[in-house]
Amino acid sequence: MALLFSSSLPGQVAPQYLSTAKQGAAQIDETWQKAVAKYDKQRDALLTTVERESKEGPFQPDWQSLANYQAPDWYRDAKFGIFIHWGLYSVPAYGSEWYPREMYLEGSSINRHHVATYGLLTQFGYKDFIPMFKAEHFDPQAWAKLFKDSGARYVVPVFEHHDGFAMYDSDLSDWTAKKMGPHRDLAGEIAMAVRAEGLHLGASSHRIEHDWFLEGGRKQDSDVNDPKYAAFYGPAHPRLGDDGAALAEDWTYVSPAYAKDWVARNAEIVQKYHPDLIFFDWWIGQPSVRPYVAEFAAYYYNESSKRGPVGIINSKLVDMQKTSAVLDIERGQLSSILPETWQTDTSVSNKSWGYIENDTFKTPEFIVQQLADVVSKNGNLLLNIGPRSDGTIPQPVQQVLLDVGAWLKVNGNAIYGTRPWTSFGEGPTKVEAGSFHDTQTKPYTAQDFRFTTNGETLYAIEMAWPKEGEAVIHTLSSDVVGARKVNSVSLLGAPAELTFTQRTDGLHIKVPAEAPGEYAYVYRIGFEDAKH
Repeated sequence: MALLFSSSLPGQVAPQYLSTAKQGAAQIDETWQKAVAKYDKQRDALLTTVERESKEGPFQPDWQSLANYQAPDWYRDAKFGIFIHWGLYSVPAYGSEWYPREMYLEGSSINRHHVATYGLLTQFGYKDFIPMFKAEHFDPQAWAKLFKDSGARYVVPVFEHHDGFAMYDSDLSDWTAKKMGPHRDLAGEIAMAVRAEGLHLGASSHRIEHDWFLEGGRKQDSDVNDPKYAAFYGPAHPRLGDDGAALAEDWTYVSPAYAKDWVARNAEIVQKYHPDLIFFDWWIGQPSVRPYVAEFAAYYYNESSKRGPVGIINSKLVDMQKTSAVLDIERGQLSSILPETWQTDTSVSNKSWGYIENDTFKTPEFIVQQLADVVSKNGNLLLNIGPRSDGTIPQPVQQVLLDVGAWLKVNGNAIYGTRPWTSFGEGPTKVEAGSFHDTQTKPYTAQDFRFTTNGETLYAIEMAWPKEGEAVIHTLSSDVVGARKVNSVSLLGAPAELTFTQRTDGLHIKVPAEAPGEYAYVYRIGFEDAKH
């Protein structure tokens, strides 16, 4: 496509990158392949390793083999992790982390904001945010200490988001934080710091969505149409699918070359950083991609098993066979106990995953109660934060994390290392099950409990303080066939054991006049027939 020039202001020349929307899929992909060809040798070497090691170990690159996967105990015990969405999109700090997509969607609110703030898309494209992304106040050790103090046991930075800018030191791309912008291996520095604090490292890769993420730039005059930037902006194929529909109905073009590049980039992260967990967003379930997912999963599981416990892959919806990975439910929960370990990921911010100005944040009470509910149903909670482009974490976010950590310091025995009980809980408040419903659950009451177990000990987490001076757990009624007799009750954070009576309508516990803490209250319950 020809690159034309026209004067936008007297004495200035502005490039006019004409629309490439009428190009065919093969032609679009060929432009991208030529742009990334300089790394063919490195890519091919990685793919050779993946092909070999995907067949050397306990797993094979097919779903029947991968269905035998089981999550390691460290992850089942950890329960709470921190997710980090940090990238170029934190520079405009407007709308959401999908700013790079929507700035190229003609007529969208973000497109109008971008043009008004920065100029036409031919004059200022997404690439032009790179020099503005400096991370000048980034202190990975301070981040890691904050995450440790929050009570998290694992940390999952986004190594590359849909925008295609790698936050790690990639040998397959020029468009990385190590080679541009901050000129630092940001993800690598986070990795070293969190491991120094004794935390597990995860890596989130959203690169598969980059296949189509910047499609809007092809439909109008923008820098997405310049072949010089194809290695960064990607194929930008037209999206032939609907976010609200099943991926089986998505017909977006994904070339074998792009899918193989996706495998290679993930394998590079594994080889360089050895993450204990890989988080994928939803689009890995697209039909053209699934065979490559199976190959990478077998490679990653086999490779990680050589070093220690098998790695973890978080996947959404039905993107992978249900027992071949750990199910992740975005901004949502379940209504009952799931036999397999699962996870919910949600953001401490309400409007965006990445940093934006004037965002609002969830309260520590909301996070603690969600954690209790998720853990009672055999899940983990991965809580996201969005740092600023300068590398600082907003003070309100830091305070939420510290408040959650203070609660866990007192009540962590009811969370870490626990397993579900026969029932997840009781009470009138019903959780809205499914993705994107986590803020729709009504406020919990003192009649709402969540149960966890550790060995012979039962923990009952009361979601609000009982104002009547008595907590009643109806599930522990003495009138149920096979009911176990309670012989001890203590309240974590309180100095003495509590008095109680087990009646036909439940376990009645006399509570102190003042609550020993905030947000949720944990009773440690022992049974007369417990084996010691």
